[in-house]
Parts: sequence; structure tokens; C-alpha cells
Amino acid sequence: AGGPLSPRTPKGELISDRCRIEDRLGSGGMSSVFRATDTILERTVAVKILAEHLSDDERFVARFRREALAVAKLVHPNIVQVYDTGIDSGRHYIVMEYVRGKSGAQLLQAEGKLDPATAVEIGVQACAGLDYAHRHGIIHRDVKPGNLMVIGGPAGGGDMTVKLADFGIARASEQTRITQVGSVVGTAAYLAPEQSRGEEATPASDVYSLGVVLYQFLCGRLPYEGASLAELAVRQQSEQPLHPSSYSDDVPGPVGDAVLVALESDPANRFAAAGELADALRRGLSGESPTATGA
Repeated sequence: AGGPLSPRTPKGELISDRCRIEDRLGSGGMSSVFRATDTILERTVAVKILAEHLSDDERFVARFRREALAVAKLVHPNIVQVYDTGIDSGRHYIVMEYVRGKSGAQLLQAEGKLDPATAVEIGVQACAGLDYAHRHGIIHRDVKPGNLMVIGGPAGGGDMTVKLADFGIARASEQTRITQVGSVVGTAAYLAPEQSRGEEATPASDVYSLGVVLYQFLCGRLPYEGASLAELAVRQQSEQPLHPSSYSDDVPGPVGDAVLVALESDPANRFAAAGELADALRRGLSGESPTATGA
């Protein structure tokens, strides 16, 4: 029955006598996410339940809970709010804001790539969430299209809101995840070179990861492809990605320039803060190139 990806969570079950499980939204190696109803506040929430094989790892669980508590302190319109964390019948869970929208990964799947104005708007809002978190001492560590939730906007028309999901939770799984077979094309492609080397992530690491996401939004492909972690690392260090405008005439040169600064392999040469990337993206749309950063 199901294995580690499907915790014993039937529809209608109450988590901690409060959240009634409605349906599964998705599963990953670490956890399953369910739509649920908070029966006390009468609102829809998302409940993330840690996979059973990880619930037995005390160090992992301690990290998972510590990160969840830290992220719960982040209250910002561009961050998925964490409401609660706890344990019920041996299952560790996090209760979060329920977001009705599409992930960046779903948008890429449907569209192939995004128009530059939409990509910039998503980038600017993601930067606002990252900047706020960084000022509160929290690094995301796992910025990728699947962790950007987009509400409204391109498909639905009207105003668009972008929310960053899974803030800091990646830290708990950092070592286990990178060694997993098949993660190269998945998560590893978005890791900054210093993270791939096992160094501590910094705000500049999140800037790099968002740069990879923006490159993919603009070009419909990753800046670096690699059949293995080693090959990916060599390319990140030794190759400059092609300018985004070489894949699409629609991409304004200065927007592509801003993305390439975010993708500098040396963190000192990237934007020092996510807000600087946002500023460069905005200016890029109006034709202004970013000024050089670093020494």
C-alpha cells in the first residue's frame, strides 16, 4: 500500500482534532501535501505531512520542525504563510496557507516559456519575498519553478500575485536530496555552485537559483545542462550561458543582462541582494542595463 509517498491519511481524517483532510494536492520524496479544512477557523488550508521513512530520522525531524517554526515568523504577501506545525499519531505536519494558483513548473509545462513582461513580474515579486526573508535571517535554499506559486496573471488575466513556497524546508533535506539519483535535472540544476560544493547557502545563493528560474522562463530551457552533478558543476564554473535574447528576440537585452549577473558563478559578482535583481529586471524592461556588481 502506497509506500513512503502516501502517509496513512484518508479523506475526512482529522489532524490534531482540527484540520479535516479533503484531498491530496501532491507528493514528493519528503512529504505529501493535502487540501484540508481548518474546522475551527472554517478556512481552507494546506497540510504538509512528512513521509513516514523520514519521520523515524530524529535529526531530520528536529530540523524540519525548527525550519517550520522559523518560517512561521515570516509574514509577507509574497511568501506562503505557515500557520502551525505539530505531530499527530507519529506523523509530523505543517499547516500552511492554501494557494489557488499554478506553480511556475505548471506554467512552463503549459506555455513552454513566458513572455518577458510576465517573467519579470514573477521575478520582481519573488525577489520581494526573498528580500524580506533574507532580512529576517532565512535563506530559501530551494528556489525552483515548482516552489513559485502564481495566482491570477497570464492565464487568468488581471492582477498577478506570486508566493514562494517551501521556505527553508530544503535545509532539512539538503544532504539526502543531493545524493539522490535523478535529482540532477530536478533540483540540482537550480543550486548555486557554492551549494553544489556543499558550502553554506547565502542570500546570493537564492539570487542565483532565481536567475536559473528566470532564464528558463525567458528561454524555455536551463542555462546549463548536465548528465551528472560533476558535469553540471564544471559547466557552471567554466561556461557562460548564452544570452537569453539569443533564444528569443522578444527578450530585451538588458533583462537578459540582469539574469546573467544573477547567474555569475562567483557570489561576489552577483547582485548582493534580491532587491537589486528586482530593480535591474524592472529597469531592464525599460531598456536600462544593470551596472556591474562586485569589486
